[in-house]
Amino acid sequence: MIAVQTGVMTEFKPRSHGGFSVTQSEFLKTVVAILESQGIDYMIVGSIASASFGEPRFTNDVDIVVDLTEGSALKLCKAFPSDAFYVSVPAAQEAVRNRRQFNVIHPSSGNKVDFMIARPDPWGRLQLARRRQRHILPDCLAYASSPEDIILSKMLFYREGNSEKHTRDITGMLKISGDEIDRAYIGEWSERLDLDAIWKSILTRLAQSDSRGSNP
Repeated sequence: MIAVQTGVMTEFKPRSHGGFSVTQSEFLKTVVAILESQGIDYMIVGSIASASFGEPRFTNDVDIVVDLTEGSALKLCKAFPSDAFYVSVPAAQEAVRNRRQFNVIHPSSGNKVDFMIARPDPWGRLQLARRRQRHILPDCLAYASSPEDIILSKMLFYREGNSEKHTRDITGMLKISGDEIDRAYIGEWSERLDLDAIWKSILTRLAQSDSRGSNP
């Protein structure tokens, strides 16, 4: 694991061929430790979060929603030492102003975290209020978006890019964690976010898949 004390990284596990070996799990734990040490409201989203409720899927990046001001963004960036990480303070502060995203990269391992600034609208505030602390990885307890809000976010991404990976993630979540997912909440916010057609299509395909699976 990347050792962290008050935002300072001390050492890595060396690879046999030189450089440093940092797994995505170790990287994620380091990022979570920094966020929690600074009292930043955050929630892990994206495929890492969906996999904790559904089917595992490889992803190169760690996606985390954060609630930041320009001042707290500066403090967060400084917690990642420049001799080990790449992060742009101006990009982070611009992301806060424009409600976009910025990233922190660990070049030696290729690991990257995308920090997405929390939405200021009612759904954005509600997402942070509904986040859950859970084991994102077997040895990583952290705050993650609720499964319902993960599904809504993935439908938004699907609407933007038509990537089937998002609908596959949603279907996996509904199959594996369906009992703990509030479909009424998703239905309500699907209408508000103009995602109703996508949501109904996913439910139809899920029902057809279940029907085929139940037939001898």
